[in-house]
Amino acid sequence: MGKLKVADFGVAIYILAAFIMLIVPIPSWLLDMLLAVNISIAFLIMFVCMFAKEVLEMSNFPTILLFTTVFRISLNVSSTRLILTTGNPGNVVRIFGSFVGSGNLVVGVIVFIILVLIQFIVINKGSERVAEVTARFTLDAMPGKQMAIDADLNTGAINDEQAKERREKIQKEAAFFGSMDGAVKYVKGDAISGLIITVINVVGGIVMGMQRGEEINAALQTYTILTIGDGLVSQIPSLLISLSTGILVTKESGSADFGNVLIGQLFGIPKALYMVGAIIAFLGIATPLNPVIFVVLGAAFILAGRMMQTSIETGNIEQETETEEQEAQEIRQPENVTSLLQVDPIELEFGYGIIPLANVSQGGDLLDRVVMIRRQIALELGTVVPIIRLRDNIQLNPNQYIIKIKGIQVSEGEILFDHYMAMNPGYVEEEITGIPTFEPSFHLPATWITEGQRERAESLGYTVVDPPSIIATHLTEVIRQHIAELLTRQDVQGLVNNLKESNPSVVEELYPKLLSLGEIQKILQNLLKEGISIRDLLTIFETLADYAPTTRDTDILTEYVRQALKRSVSSKFFPQNETTSVVTLDPKIEQEIMASVKQTEQGAYLTLDPDRSKAILDATGNELKKLENLGKAQIIVTSPIVRMYFKRLTEEYFKDLVVVSYNEIESNVELQSVGMVTA
Repeated sequence: MGKLKVADFGVAIYILAAFIMLIVPIPSWLLDMLLAVNISIAFLIMFVCMFAKEVLEMSNFPTILLFTTVFRISLNVSSTRLILTTGNPGNVVRIFGSFVGSGNLVVGVIVFIILVLIQFIVINKGSERVAEVTARFTLDAMPGKQMAIDADLNTGAINDEQAKERREKIQKEAAFFGSMDGAVKYVKGDAISGLIITVINVVGGIVMGMQRGEEINAALQTYTILTIGDGLVSQIPSLLISLSTGILVTKESGSADFGNVLIGQLFGIPKALYMVGAIIAFLGIATPLNPVIFVVLGAAFILAGRMMQTSIETGNIEQETETEEQEAQEIRQPENVTSLLQVDPIELEFGYGIIPLANVSQGGDLLDRVVMIRRQIALELGTVVPIIRLRDNIQLNPNQYIIKIKGIQVSEGEILFDHYMAMNPGYVEEEITGIPTFEPSFHLPATWITEGQRERAESLGYTVVDPPSIIATHLTEVIRQHIAELLTRQDVQGLVNNLKESNPSVVEELYPKLLSLGEIQKILQNLLKEGISIRDLLTIFETLADYAPTTRDTDILTEYVRQALKRSVSSKFFPQNETTSVVTLDPKIEQEIMASVKQTEQGAYLTLDPDRSKAILDATGNELKKLENLGKAQIIVTSPIVRMYFKRLTEEYFKDLVVVSYNEIESNVELQSVGMVTA
């Protein structure tokens, strides 16, 4: 249990006093004091609600409503007990009954009824409806707000901490307005109970007065005025609480300077003030209404309009002067070039014609797709994609977009905003009319078609894609191609820390005793460069811990890891229940390659004769054409010892070539060799 504070005792005493008053009779002087406290708290709540900057600053308002309602009802019960038993409920009740009601029974009753009607029908009914609608709309808007936060996070507009704060704020707002929807019923019930208690008090007072031998008229006069006083002293704080509720649920966020905001909005347009002043003055002159009052009031409105217009003009001049001074000051200040040195890992820049795709208010979902790209890559390759920066660039063609990696353009594309891209999968014979183009991700022939042609193209068998999907697919492929260089040491440190939480022993064994962070980064980059997922980081670290004591060569350690991940490698490149067509490597070429490997302190490299290298590459190209003609993926299977060197030899010439060793293939995989690389 935490330590009790003074505030805790205060709240406990406040609630305890309410329950004591329900049971134990209290003297009239104490009732006067508690009624004064009740009125003070009601005014305090109203002014706090007026000047609160955000509704969440009063997040406990539903609880406050409950506590004040219980306390007010307890005061009602205590005052009723004193009225019926002694006829002396204290100074406050008596003064409210005689002063507010002017000592007249009829006036007091009418004022009391008016107060109840204002509270119950006008303020409370409106507050209840606003709270209900606000709660409904707040809950309905939650998914959209969450997606907006994710979009801002992925575009770099906010960081993780800010995103967490915004999510918590949304949840608190939903909980607050949901609670307010129910808490308003407390005030409504309080108004009804106050009316019922008043009626009971009048009847009970007359009965008690007659029991004491008073005449019915005297009893009616005495007890009714006391009851009206009791009702007024209870209903006025209740009315203030109802008003506070209405202010809070209708309050605009950020309106802390409540008075200035209201006055500024109401009297901020000089034209409106002139018109009101002219109308009021005309009524005073042209009608029997009191000319002094109406003409003076009309002149006051006209004068206020003139003062407001002067204030606005002065404010505009001051703002222009301040802006000019600020711009001049910025020009004179030395430029802070440090901010210009930072390079975004991934950028997507687009022309103004593509802006609607990224604008949520115009129905664009490109930001949502960027979120899904990061999630997809994380599941597929096991690494976190850096923040993808989206920005418009007026220097580009309207329909053009470019993709940058570390500030350098690596790819580009062009789309037609109101068209669809139709691609022939290879078996559709009937051509469709449109604008010829190429799909930007894989450079396949395609055709731009209109919305009206879409249904027909799909019925013919074409693959039809909308512009946001084209950009998202292109961006995904570019990220896949460059994911290895995007993996930083800081990213690796984060992966190590995550693994250490669940498997501290293997991390402590490997890092930093056997391998440095840079060496682990190099191994993970080697895997990602060839499309191997690093999601199973535990297996990777256990394998490295096994072999790192014998070698620190990151290329050799990568091969050991690939063999340990053979289930993952096989499932990626060799579909189940299918025979995969591959090309093998002539053992003589393997021996020739291994004989040309030179080991140095910086690593191993090939010393093949250029003519011999060209012959091997030509032979490789000829064999890969067989797979291409069959419509199969380009896969070459080699022995484990030569795999990485053959991959290094061919990677610059055959970008999509997959080179795997026999040790990386599961025993249940069925292969069919359609050729052998021999020279």
